[in-house]
Amino acid sequence: MQLDIVTAEGSVYSGEVNAISAPGVEGELGVLSRHAPLLTVLQPGELRLRIADQEDLCLAVSGGFLEVMSNDVTVLADTIERSDEIDEQRAEEALKRAEERISGTDEGVDLQRAVASMKRSKIRIDLVRKRRHRGDPSS
Repeated sequence: MQLDIVTAEGSVYSGEVNAISAPGVEGELGVLSRHAPLLTVLQPGELRLRIADQEDLCLAVSGGFLEVMSNDVTVLADTIERSDEIDEQRAEEALKRAEERISGTDEGVDLQRAVASMKRSKIRIDLVRKRRHRGDPSS
């Protein structure tokens, strides 16, 4: 099936894939060839693509939408990063800042935004660590 991943900055991926696993708002969503038409909201999580006989391509998505029409899938992502593009130290620092904002006493903190930042950071860190655990030489 054809997959197109797009953000506000432009196209991130366009090509044929065998399967997609996406973080839907109601749980993990699997999409195979000839899937029924679907439109769903994505929550922050890991988007995995199976491309022919290659190892899965893993991406951290911060949210967005996934649409399946015919044998075409479109992901409109808020932001998306490949696991090999994530700076683990920077993600850990962002996690620490978010945790400090959440546990702090500052009344001016947007709690919802801080929790979302914490979730995104955890997803990014988990994705990097999974890649490293698999023995990926680029980690």
